[in-house]
Amino acid sequence: MWSVDPRSGAQREQVAVEATAADVDAAVRAAHAARDALADRPTRIALLRAAADQLEAAGAQIIAAADAETALGEPRLTGELARTTGQLRAFADEVADGAYLGVVIDHADDSVTPPRPDLRRYKIPLGVAAVYSASNFPLAFSVAGGDTASALAAGCPVVVKAHPDHPATSELTGAALRRAAAQVGLPEDVLSVVHGFDAGIELIKHPLVAAAGFTGSIRGGRALFDAAAARPTPIPFYGELGSLNPVVVTDAAARERAPEIGGGLAASMTLGTGQFCTKPGLVLAPEGEGGDELLDALAKKVGETAPGVLLDARMREAFLAGVRARAELDGVTAPVAAGEGESNTVAAGFLTVPAERLAEEGPHDLLLEECFGPVTVVVRYADAEQVAAVLSRLQGNLTATVHLSEAEGNGDGGHGARLLAAVTPLAGRVLVNGWPTGVAVTPAQHHGGPYPATTSTSTSVGATAIERWLRPVAYQSTPEALLPPELREDNPLGLPRRVDGRREG
Repeated sequence: MWSVDPRSGAQREQVAVEATAADVDAAVRAAHAARDALADRPTRIALLRAAADQLEAAGAQIIAAADAETALGEPRLTGELARTTGQLRAFADEVADGAYLGVVIDHADDSVTPPRPDLRRYKIPLGVAAVYSASNFPLAFSVAGGDTASALAAGCPVVVKAHPDHPATSELTGAALRRAAAQVGLPEDVLSVVHGFDAGIELIKHPLVAAAGFTGSIRGGRALFDAAAARPTPIPFYGELGSLNPVVVTDAAARERAPEIGGGLAASMTLGTGQFCTKPGLVLAPEGEGGDELLDALAKKVGETAPGVLLDARMREAFLAGVRARAELDGVTAPVAAGEGESNTVAAGFLTVPAERLAEEGPHDLLLEECFGPVTVVVRYADAEQVAAVLSRLQGNLTATVHLSEAEGNGDGGHGARLLAAVTPLAGRVLVNGWPTGVAVTPAQHHGGPYPATTSTSTSVGATAIERWLRPVAYQSTPEALLPPELREDNPLGLPRRVDGRREG
């Protein structure tokens, strides 16, 4: 695998070779053999914290490699590395807390009808996890990213299929995690990295792989999802596949603060050269004076945005072709034209279209598909009925945003509440008077949404991401001596639990 500089298109160095079927088999079997060693909770906690330390120790080298391979810039990548190490430490805290195990004990009760047996329930790791790295987050959604951190926290060894856009970064990051494993006395094979398209196919088909996490395109994710379901023993596939992230701006909000909304939209849609999965890609803005003022502010700010480099040449060509195809549709205008820049760059821009063009199926449906890069579509609407018609055509999204006036935000007239009710079925995260780019890593976060945003109802960000790699088991009428420590009567591990309906700890 060659490392390529997206700024010039030149090959930098060969850092790895594509894994053969035999290589993938060896990596998965080694990971499977490491399961028992990873079962000890204190050791997993130590691993996650040591992994964060090792990444920080190698930070300068990792950031330099990531910048050379992605052109995302050292400031952005420095922040992303901090997010990555923060995720690892947050999952260490989650494992230490123990609530993720979901311990529930219901004692036997012969006085009820029918009599109740003794039942004790908790969660156990699924087994080897396959993780498919994302292109646009070479650290936080890659080898040491949230999928890997949450799987290791759950007790699942991981085999990562590296993204071809950053093989050198992947090798450096993988080496840091393997050093962390050795440091805490675990087999290094609790984490392995493989490269190559065929390796990704072999990985999802391997009989010892118990679950998979993916961040990428709808086409690639759906192919792997179908392969996971077609196995003799199907496995869970947690895919994040793409999102339009609609935004609705009310007429009252536009009249109240059009310059602020227009500037905020410009900053959000161009952040990271438009390569965020949460980029606002479709914005419903009102016709009339407030909407016009919003578009003027948007045009000014987008026009001031410097051209940027996309992650690779393939994405650049897809972006340019996508913008051309959308701009050629009847009724579509380009107040600021997105397109080709100099020296492998692309220029940011936006398109506008009347809402009635999207009310029914037709060629304008292309505008309802994600275009990866610094472009958004502004849909001009005349009334609430047109907003409802466009929203009814949308598929699932990671986010949905509404911009309300101060009065609407305070419940005046109920319009804000009705709008929130309309967008909530479309997304996993609903924002009011904000922008969706930037995903806080907190216990309350949900980064997922209805298909095709994701292939499940789970999150890939935040503490509850650990639940993807666990399955519940209930023990009935089991002698105390045979119970796992997590379920014993005296609670030797001091875990929070619910006993006969009462919460303890």
